[in-house]
Amino acid sequence: MKVVVMGAGVIGVTTAWYLAKAGAEVVVLDRQPGPGLETSYANAGELSYGMTSPWAAPGVPMKALKWLFMKRRPLFIWPLISPRMWKWGAQMLMNCNEAAYGVNKGRMVRISNYSRDVMPDLIAETGIAFDGRAQGTLQLFRTDKQLKASKADQEILAEYDSPFEVLDAEGCIAVEPALAAVRQKFVGGLRLTADRTGDCRMFTIALAEKAAELGVEFRYGQSIRRIDIENDRVARVVTAFGEVTGDAYVCALGSYAPNVLRPVGLNLPVYPVKGYSVTLPVVDDARAPQSTIMDETHKVAVTRLGDRIRVAGTAEIAGYSGRLGPHATDTVRHVISDLFPGGGDLSRAEGWTGLRPMTPDGTPVLGPTRYGNLFLNTGHGTLGWTMAAGSGRAVADAVLGRVPEISFDGLTAARYHM
Repeated sequence: MKVVVMGAGVIGVTTAWYLAKAGAEVVVLDRQPGPGLETSYANAGELSYGMTSPWAAPGVPMKALKWLFMKRRPLFIWPLISPRMWKWGAQMLMNCNEAAYGVNKGRMVRISNYSRDVMPDLIAETGIAFDGRAQGTLQLFRTDKQLKASKADQEILAEYDSPFEVLDAEGCIAVEPALAAVRQKFVGGLRLTADRTGDCRMFTIALAEKAAELGVEFRYGQSIRRIDIENDRVARVVTAFGEVTGDAYVCALGSYAPNVLRPVGLNLPVYPVKGYSVTLPVVDDARAPQSTIMDETHKVAVTRLGDRIRVAGTAEIAGYSGRLGPHATDTVRHVISDLFPGGGDLSRAEGWTGLRPMTPDGTPVLGPTRYGNLFLNTGHGTLGWTMAAGSGRAVADAVLGRVPEISFDGLTAARYHM
């Protein structure tokens, strides 16, 4: 069986690896000159199994209004003349209620927990290194109000069997000793002990090499112009270099999936939400983070990746803009200097921006479509790295005609009446 995978980010590469492992002939197409060069390049580095939740939640609209007026705000909205943007925003608002949140959370956790369970086997089998650590995530609360509000999160974590610890300030310092220097800036935290960290791009590059050893052919620098449909099946993918054919096709193009799918009648509600990060070298280990800290006030993650620190955050709704403005990383720079002063060298920080492929309900879009040989693996939002192993394995099983180990109920494009 020959499978054409569109996209060489972490989602496309994990899908290709599982397909090749099962004996399929696989071709991967990507417009970039190598793997993991878009959203997978410099994300937060969190394998956030315990923090798997949709952005669309009760109370979020009011919080969003407050965020817009913060000095170092986590949210920016540029009111573009874009029907797609406004429709997506309206759909997201419709999911900001308790009933929708419960359904969407359950769907997302199904994928996340599966990914958590299969990731160790993937790492053990391949032996790849990616600056991984297994020390959990510390959600840091600067106010008593935030700490009290976390009670609702604790109940949800318990419901979905995600282990956690509630810590006072001294407990936070015990797991992140560098925080002792700023102990007056926080009151406590919620530690998610099953979470992991690691460099997503390092992982993607290493896994692509392993996939190539299994026979996967990577064709880089090939932008996809269109998908041709014949008799309710994909007949070919057309790139700038010609036609590529296969028995089955997987679209793992992240934020760009709708642009390719819309001409064939699949109006997927995936919209790009821009994020920013800086990566800086550790200069004093005693002052640097040891795992991941999520600053609840600024919605910024600070993650230790080997001898580097990755600081990522901000949600900017601005279409497909890839611009990295002079002040775009001010918020993430503030957080690292505020919580871990002297731990890293900000003067040597590398700034980055990427587009997170967000669905209005937070759940990615996986599995079959109305075209018999076209499958989807996209729309993971901020959780592509977290969900990559699980969604890649499940979609590969579906492509190969196997019964996936998780149910696709509520995960496919059918939930959008497509």
